[in-house]
Amino acid sequence: MERGWVYILTNRPNGIPCVGVTSDLARRVWEHREGLADGFTKRYGLKRLVYAEPHSTITGAIQREKNIKHWSRSWKVQLVLAENPEWNDLYDHLM
Repeated sequence: MERGWVYILTNRPNGIPCVGVTSDLARRVWEHREGLADGFTKRYGLKRLVYAEPHSTITGAIQREKNIKHWSRSWKVQLVLAENPEWNDLYDHLM
């Protein structure tokens, strides 16, 4: 079974939250930071990893991502604040 991650990127503290899912968190966030991932994150400069949630399977991570994407912005902000109240960029801790 492949492990999965649900993550949230933003452009600044209390900024635009973007939820994603991946099996390789470090690689995926690097792609966002380097502008290799076209779309919403590139258009709005979302490069700060502020939340990462591990899952034992990729299917579990995908289901969790789908659920969080339907949440209101305030619920997503509360999720980040519970784990990362300073909105620190967690990318450096992945390496």
